[in-house]
Amino acid sequence: MRSYSLADLAEQLGAQLIGNAKCNISATATLEHGGTGKIGFLSNSKYRKYLTETNVSAVLLNADDAAFVPPGVNALVVKDPYVAFARVAQLLDSTPAAAKGIHSSACIDPTAEVAISAAIGPNAVIAAGAIVGENAQIGAGCFVGERAVLEDNVRLWPNVSVYHGVKIGRSTIVHSGAVIGSDGFGFANERGNWLKIPQTGAVVIGADCEIGANTTIDRGAIDNTVIGNNVIIDNLCQIAHNVKVGDHTAIAGATIIAGSTKIGRYCIIGGGACINGHIEICDGAHISGMAMVMKPITEKGVYSSGIPATSNIEWRKNTAKLRQIDQLYQRVKQLEQQLAGMHTATGADH
Repeated sequence: MRSYSLADLAEQLGAQLIGNAKCNISATATLEHGGTGKIGFLSNSKYRKYLTETNVSAVLLNADDAAFVPPGVNALVVKDPYVAFARVAQLLDSTPAAAKGIHSSACIDPTAEVAISAAIGPNAVIAAGAIVGENAQIGAGCFVGERAVLEDNVRLWPNVSVYHGVKIGRSTIVHSGAVIGSDGFGFANERGNWLKIPQTGAVVIGADCEIGANTTIDRGAIDNTVIGNNVIIDNLCQIAHNVKVGDHTAIAGATIIAGSTKIGRYCIIGGGACINGHIEICDGAHISGMAMVMKPITEKGVYSSGIPATSNIEWRKNTAKLRQIDQLYQRVKQLEQQLAGMHTATGADH
């Protein structure tokens, strides 16, 4: 188990230390459920009440909250407690490796290039011409297709499928059940019969990304589907063929992005969003959960749609009224025309 003194953590975080510099920290915890040797964080002032009763050995907080630290609790004062917490959690991370060494049951084609430092788990398959970089971890049951490229420190958790020609950038993590590079939904209709269009593009994923469990990213029809650097995609998302996602964008679970859509940099897309195909979303757009985006977004801001949950009785009343909205519109239009006629007649009299 990894551990650090508060003095060590303060130095790495550039933090002000209050309390015992020799206090040893080996795990993270919440303020409510702490314990000796654990460090918590306070990033929202509404949770200050937990400081008075916490039994963590130390807490990460900002200068405004430092005055509320009770006696006996050590503190590291930082600018952004949540970011500091993330960095400490990385230092103390005890997550096991996705694979260690090269298992005897792994099937590696003789033409594949696998770095000596790479690890490949049981029953994993590395196909012809694939390249696996230094310190990459390929979990049990993974499939890495022909000519696929996994750069240094890529980690595939068990049962990930990476199709032919896909490229995954350094230090990217792909979680179990994800499928990268499956065919896009490309078909032509000939007198009622669907004709498959071979999807000859690939998927290119940048560095430092994270792809959630059971997410699918389709290969391009002709050009590539491209995911930028430091993009985080949650579980159960569908990214269709030829989508482009800009650097540092975050996409929450169950989001669907239709084909050939371009998402900008630093966008945040809430869970369950549905984004139409062949449109462009500008940098910095924030799309609320369950939103349906049907046309381009050209200005940075927050965009929402959908109807928040309410009681069934209220929902039924509102739905009944919505069904009458066209009739209401026609009545208002008639009234406007009548008023316009009255104003014209009154003007003529004068």
